[in-house]
Formats: sequence, C-alpha cells, structure tokens
Amino acid sequence: MNKIMKILAIDTSNRPLSVALLEDQTLLAENTTTVSKNHSVTLMPAIEEIFKQSQLKPEEIDRVVVAQGPGSYTGLRIGVTTAKTLAYSLNKELVGVSSLAVLAKGVQADAKTLLVPVFDARRDNVFAGGYMWDDGQLKNVLPDQHISFSKLCKQIMGKEVCFIGADVAKFADQLKELMAGQDYRIAPAESAVPRAFNLGTLGLLKEAENVNDFVPRYLRITQAESQWLKRNPQEGKKHGPYVKKY
Repeated sequence: MNKIMKILAIDTSNRPLSVALLEDQTLLAENTTTVSKNHSVTLMPAIEEIFKQSQLKPEEIDRVVVAQGPGSYTGLRIGVTTAKTLAYSLNKELVGVSSLAVLAKGVQADAKTLLVPVFDARRDNVFAGGYMWDDGQLKNVLPDQHISFSKLCKQIMGKEVCFIGADVAKFADQLKELMAGQDYRIAPAESAVPRAFNLGTLGLLKEAENVNDFVPRYLRITQAESQWLKRNPQEGKKHGPYVKKY
C-alpha cells in the first residue's frame, strides 16, 4: 500500500497569497488572500495558522510544494526561499510546480479546450502557457513563456480557447480585436485566483527535486539585468541567453 503523503503547498508567485495542507488529494486546511500585502510579512503567519487549523505539526509533513514561476520576482523569491528553508530544515521533499499550471488546474473543461492562463508581464507582454485535460490529467501542450499578447493570440488561432486569470481583463480590447471570429471564452472570476490546494494536488504527482539546486523560473531577466546586458553585450554572449525569445 502506498504511503499517504502530507503536503504543505505555498503560492506567493503573484498578488494573491495561498497556502494549504493536504493529505494526498484531501484538503486539510487552506488560507488564501487577495489583499495586496507584503508576502514576506504575511507568509509565515499564514502557514502557522493552517498548521494550527489542521492540528498537524510541521515535522509530520512529507513534502513541500511551491509555485516555481513565472510571476512576480519578489513574490517568487519569497515563496521559493521559504519552501527551500522548510524542506531543508525539516528534511522533507521539495517540488516545484508552474504557477500557470496552478491557474489552469482550477478550470474544468472538455478535452478539446485549450486552457490559457495569463499573467501580465507589462509592456503588452504576458506570461502564458497552454494546458488541456486528457483522461483526468492536466497536460502542458504549449510551454510556459514570456511573450507579447499579440504573438500569443497568433499561436492559439483556430483552437477552442479558455483564457484564465485576473490579468486577462487588462487585454480586453486587444482580445476582441485579435481574436475576432475565434472560438474563445474567459473563465469565471472565481477561477482567476490561484489556490494552493490545486498546487498541492499537482505537486503530489511530481518527482522531488534537489533542494540546493532549486531556483524560481522567472522566464525573463530583470530590467536592471537587461540594461546591464545592453551596456555589456560581450558579457551577455559569454553567458548565453537568459530568456528564450519568441
């Protein structure tokens, strides 16, 4: 008989903060807030609260699952650093899951629908990926990427599409123009907030990673790094591309 796995799931990759404790796919406790606060201040109290609610002790968990990105630089650093610290100090497994996959997991659809979770990346760019349900499993069919919204729409032309995320509203005008005549819809507002419960269920199926080597998946460099590379193009060639260009 397989051992029942107790999981702590942490998502601070964007404005919402969500933490949860699961026993396999059963939710024990969850705390999700969409209020814009400093995750570095609110994360540990939120984790302590769900341990209190579930009456579990930190040493009783088997695995820490964290939203690995893409998303906010600061939010990702806070979540990943906290997850790594807990996994290392408690000697528990660590798993990273795409922040976009967490959004997609919250929307049920038929096997023909392409789920496209979207985070605003500013300057008409987005973080986005493509996911589909296949025999009860969520599959990534379009890799997570940092891309202009117009190029994203070109990639998904001709498909039955469901856009997911609070940031989709920022591109409403472009969406009407670029996807005119296409079969698309926007997921309900309640699906726009990522839940740590969905993160935990996705992390249940993945292989554990090396805690020391684990890093966020930013999918782009910071503005400061971009400016430095412009001033030092030869250094950029030495180190290779930091972000795949589309």
